Amino acid sequence: MTRGDTRHGDLVRIERVDGTIAVITLNKPPLNLIDIPLLDALLAALRAARDDDTVRAVVVTTDLDRAFSAGLDLVQVLEGGSAAMRAMLQRLYIDLFDIQHTLGKPSIAAIKGLARGGGMSLAVSCNVIVAASDASFGYPELNVGILPGLHFTHLPRVVGRHKAFDLLFTGEPFDAAEAQRLGLVSRLAEPEEALTSALAMARTFAEKPPVAMRHAREHFMRINDHDYRREIAGVVDTMAAMIDSAETRTALERFLKI
Repeated sequence: MTRGDTRHGDLVRIERVDGTIAVITLNKPPLNLIDIPLLDALLAALRAARDDDTVRAVVVTTDLDRAFSAGLDLVQVLEGGSAAMRAMLQRLYIDLFDIQHTLGKPSIAAIKGLARGGGMSLAVSCNVIVAASDASFGYPELNVGILPGLHFTHLPRVVGRHKAFDLLFTGEPFDAAEAQRLGLVSRLAEPEEALTSALAMARTFAEKPPVAMRHAREHFMRINDHDYRREIAGVVDTMAAMIDSAETRTALERFLKI
């Protein structure tokens, strides 16, 4: 049973399920393209869940059938230039992972539809990914002249260096079954059942002793951090600088048909 419904702007909704599970739902039609308002709303929702001791697990999902998130809003990236890109990446690559690091309770991404680029970043910030069997994944950033920056640090540790290079540098999409085989996705669900499956997992987490869960997760996150903050800083600098380059702007304009 769901009770409570808190909106962080019109872009993100946070609801309570079974009294102990916070469900954070992205709703920015048509594709949950990532911009600063969406990120600020998501960060606010995660902070609210983090600071509420009655929340034992968090699920991040989408209201949209077509996408969990299709990635960055490239129009805003193009129009805003390096300053906008840096502000966006500060939230997506640093603030989001800082909040997830200190969340104190497990987080699950429930994926349906597309997860691309920055949408993959939202997903992998969570501890676990549950995906609908017809979901689709990919890293198309290089196709438009930007970098799949966070995934240079994350993906090789999950799938190995050579497969990571393949996925990141070809930009070819892959299905949910492949994502599970590679270890990116923990569990598959029937189409339209990703949230139901994620909630079942969240209930399992929520039943654990909360203090033990908090300490276990804290140690897990610290041990698996691998100097993420130090490694990502240089990537953010490069990505921000690239946005103002003629090559990247031309690639973006071609993709957006401007």
